[in-house]
Amino acid sequence: MKKRLFLSLLTVWIALTFTFILVRQMPGDVLHTLALQLQNTHGLAYAQAREMAKLQICYDPDEPIASQYYHYLANLFQGNLGRSTTYRIPVVDILLSALPWTVFITFLAAGFSFTIGTTLGFWTAWRRGSWLDPALTFYATLTQAIPDFLLGVMLLLVLGVQLQWLPLRGAYSPETDPGLNLPFLASLLQHAVLPVLAFSIPAIGSWALSAKATATSVLGEDYLLVARAKGLKPWRILRDYLGRNAIIPLISSLATSLGALLGGSMLIETLFGFPGLGYFLAQSIGTRDYPLMQGLFLLSTLAIVAGNLCAEILSRRLDPRSRR
Repeated sequence: MKKRLFLSLLTVWIALTFTFILVRQMPGDVLHTLALQLQNTHGLAYAQAREMAKLQICYDPDEPIASQYYHYLANLFQGNLGRSTTYRIPVVDILLSALPWTVFITFLAAGFSFTIGTTLGFWTAWRRGSWLDPALTFYATLTQAIPDFLLGVMLLLVLGVQLQWLPLRGAYSPETDPGLNLPFLASLLQHAVLPVLAFSIPAIGSWALSAKATATSVLGEDYLLVARAKGLKPWRILRDYLGRNAIIPLISSLATSLGALLGGSMLIETLFGFPGLGYFLAQSIGTRDYPLMQGLFLLSTLAIVAGNLCAEILSRRLDPRSRR
């Protein structure tokens, strides 16, 4: 376990170093853009506005890259990720405000797709040779071939524009007061339907195929044959013998997928105007907001690494055979 933890920390360090270098190689001059804004707002000379911009975002392109990296790590260990050049507030404040929205939407989508997909997969494996098998394969192939962004646009056009069943953008209605009250919670769930469907529709097919594969391998085990010989009811065999043993590798995969969802929700959140990490990542790339971009990349890396680490821990806890 210590070795795994060390490799996780090493992965985070390599990723943040790569991100630090990559961000600074992107085209465009963020200082020039910010200096022009300060010049127009405060009536300063360009040179003075550029120096003020350097102080605001703690970034000087003329400073040696090694010195920039040292200061970046020093600030990082102090919990200082810099100030956003777009929103003019600390990056940490943006991350703390956006993270709950991404956690809400991704956990809701992952839980929904995992439950529906594994149930379909187990039932298809139990009913081998029925019409469910080719239908499930066709569904999974079709949904996996459609890009997430295109699927989101289709959902917007059908459910939002044509049928007008669901709101198009935002996390909740502006007419409601945020808090633990019924109108706000109802509006929150209503606005979450489209992003959850965009995440879940392809994920259901993927989980179903994985569940069918693991359940098929379990069907030939001796304890399942004994359960059938005892005359147990099919639903009990499916739940207590097939499901409990086939779901073990899927739970560890779920932890990994949660980390990936937290780090890769940019297109869906941007399309639906959901104020999560992916939405701010798209904004930061468009405006060359280096501090915000680095903070979001770092948080995405931490989410993916933590998901993989949790997957290994869960696998060891749930399956004693993996401990050997």
